[in-house]
Amino acid sequence: MTDQPTGWTRDEMAARAARELEDGYYVNLGIGIPTLVANHIPEGMHVTLQSENGMLGIGPFPLEGEEDADLINAGKQTISELEHSAYFDSATSFGMIRGGHIDLTVLGAMEVAQNGDIANWMIPGKMIKGMGGAMDLVAGVKKIIVVMDHTSKHGDPKFIPECSLPLTGTNVVDMIITNLGVFQRPDHDSAFRLIELAPGVTEEDIAKSTSAQYEVALAAA
Repeated sequence: MTDQPTGWTRDEMAARAARELEDGYYVNLGIGIPTLVANHIPEGMHVTLQSENGMLGIGPFPLEGEEDADLINAGKQTISELEHSAYFDSATSFGMIRGGHIDLTVLGAMEVAQNGDIANWMIPGKMIKGMGGAMDLVAGVKKIIVVMDHTSKHGDPKFIPECSLPLTGTNVVDMIITNLGVFQRPDHDSAFRLIELAPGVTEEDIAKSTSAQYEVALAAA
């Protein structure tokens, strides 16, 4: 259990993840913090958001009083539609994912291992609503970004040597964005590298809150 600085807020973490988007990308956003990425797509950039429940072309969250109960994402949050939005069944949606047609997904996680394994769908003994699309996403999407708090509610590291929870996928994570900083690896044969610190966070803060092995590749100030 560790004490740690706050670093980025949930919204700032989502904004940092949005910096990884590229014009023309088709992107799937997971439940939780990742859904906030929709509010931070850079102006002038054309990105198409896809949801497992059957929608292509998701707009930002609606303003209060403008919600439509029939328009929801995979996390059952109300969303907005765009002029080019398209609707289809789940089979077609998962065909897009499994067929490699989604460029990037942003997911939450309970644990990420130093070799890129991810556990984000269940904690044994606790009720779950279902597996969702996470296993399909980590297997079929070209780039996997995890956005999560750096430690658990009890202060335990979530970026660890080996996952203890049931796995969602093995050796699949390309980037980790936490409230403390950003880790990235150039390929799935390389170690994660610490490439960015959140404001007010030091390398020592990261080390105290991380049990996984990683390299440091911070840009010179």
